[in-house]
Amino acid sequence: MKKAPFFLYFIGVIFFLNGVAFAQLKHFNHVSKLPDHPRIMLLKGEEKGILNNINSDKNWATIHQTILVESDKIIDLPPLERIQIGRRLLDKSREALRRIFMLSYAYRITRDQKYLNRAETELLKVSSFSDWNPSHFLDVGEMTMAVAIGYDWLYNDLQKSSLPILKEAILKKGIEPSLDSKYNSWLTASHNWNQVCNAGMTYGALAIYEDNPTLAKQIIDRAIESIKLPMEDYNPDGAYPEGYGYWGYGTSFNVLFLSAVQKALGSDFGLSNGRGFLNTAAYYQHMVGTSGKTFNYSDAGSGSGGVSPAVFWFANRTHSPSLLFGPKNILEKGAPNMGRDRILPAAMIWGNGIKFEKVTAPKALLWAGKGKNPVAMMRSSWTDPSAIYVGLKAGSPSVNHAHMDIGSFVMDALGERWSMDLGMQEYESLESKGVKLWDKGQNAQRWEVYRYNNMAHSTLTFNNELQRVEGYAPLSGTVNKQAFTGAITDMSAVYKNAVAAANRGIAIVDGQYVVVKDEILTNDKPATVKWVMLTPAEVRIDENGMAELSQNGKKLQLKVAEPANISIKTRLAQPTHDYDAPNPGATLVEFEINLPANTKNTINVLLIPESVSVNKETKIPSLSDWKK
Repeated sequence: MKKAPFFLYFIGVIFFLNGVAFAQLKHFNHVSKLPDHPRIMLLKGEEKGILNNINSDKNWATIHQTILVESDKIIDLPPLERIQIGRRLLDKSREALRRIFMLSYAYRITRDQKYLNRAETELLKVSSFSDWNPSHFLDVGEMTMAVAIGYDWLYNDLQKSSLPILKEAILKKGIEPSLDSKYNSWLTASHNWNQVCNAGMTYGALAIYEDNPTLAKQIIDRAIESIKLPMEDYNPDGAYPEGYGYWGYGTSFNVLFLSAVQKALGSDFGLSNGRGFLNTAAYYQHMVGTSGKTFNYSDAGSGSGGVSPAVFWFANRTHSPSLLFGPKNILEKGAPNMGRDRILPAAMIWGNGIKFEKVTAPKALLWAGKGKNPVAMMRSSWTDPSAIYVGLKAGSPSVNHAHMDIGSFVMDALGERWSMDLGMQEYESLESKGVKLWDKGQNAQRWEVYRYNNMAHSTLTFNNELQRVEGYAPLSGTVNKQAFTGAITDMSAVYKNAVAAANRGIAIVDGQYVVVKDEILTNDKPATVKWVMLTPAEVRIDENGMAELSQNGKKLQLKVAEPANISIKTRLAQPTHDYDAPNPGATLVEFEINLPANTKNTINVLLIPESVSVNKETKIPSLSDWKK
């Protein structure tokens, strides 16, 4: 009797696998034969195009040399061990992908045996792991991709005894767990998990296709259908709901998927033509400010912009070399951290044929994107290092990886960041202390984390209350004139019950300074509004009641133009719980206003870089006039 449940489970699995294997295909029917190995991304003989790029342009040579230097360092590292951190094996999967991708590239381009040998050692080691941690399937997705690339790219040169070991690992530790409903909820998700896991499973299926063609076809067909879900979230303009950091994750793996199926199957099945998708590289480009720092809303780090391999794919696919304006500048400065990018070799593939001398500055100074989590970014110049940059966050706290940051903004001038976002806190630092980080209800513990709620962002807080999780703030207008560039968000829904309406507009005026304008309509109850700007600068309140911000020998003035007689205060951004990360050097510049019931109220704040003179008679038009 005790054996019956296992027997029934075993029979169920067999029927399930057979059902998957013989389900009718939606997309794969026209494919009769795949190329021989290597078939993933870079076919045999295509190395010549990469070598031509390397020999013709110092920037391509820089990327190539970075990969070789990293590969040489990897040779001296011990193979990875299966050591989890909390519930994740993800750091090991990511490092495996970095090592195997770089070593495989280095071998294919140089034919130096040392890279092949070290890649084989790593492939066999990770294939010997007991499993790839399917309970956190991102780990499986990246590890499967890692082993698939090594297996496919090195197929003809690996020891014959190694091939069945690697193939078995891809099948048993990668693909088969993706058929189990305990582990594959990502199939119906619309966020980065879908993109990463479908890409990983597709790479695994392509790698072992000839040995398991029926199952491989089903896995790839399933991915083509499933990945439509996150790709719909780029609609309508290309804004990525999860922010800068997760764009670099989800979108990069989406492109890895598209690139692989296009190369191996001769089609991406129309996926790349989905509304908004081909525009998303412009979103990513505009997310880097004139200080070099990113617009790091939601769960994103607080670092500087880098060289994303995915942007090379978009530049080639859309014939838009100006998308590489930022990467070109970074490469010409040496790109010191580029070697940590685990998919860096993809840049050499996707950028094939691009001439850096044809890369010029973008023309658009304003980029606005609607969708699940709208944003607007504006700047006064692409080429002036002292230019002004502003990023305005709209949207909703309910989006995956979102914060209560609606109405918040970052602002650069004089090469410095003046209004900042603290960004994310490392997940394990919170999870290890029992914080329920992924609950997202109105009263969830997530919103008690200091960096995650509105009180630690450059936005408004009413009556000391949290923003409403279910609320959504659209971009309600933009203005793009030579002397006035800005955007407006209607934040009323995230302050429901506190006030009847709340609208924020931010604009760059005359290319010289920034205005932050709030228009608030109270309901039948009075309200207290706290205006906050978070800054890394030192702050001094002068004799006129204005805030003087200073950093690195540069200054910016924060002036409340309306209403009059406001008392600006400062306080350190000190966390409130022992699980909160410290925020050294961060200061909150703030003031409070008591708003009577049933009144219309306006707040105008000017952010003025030093040496800029603002006419005292200058009036900022009402937000309704911005749209005209």
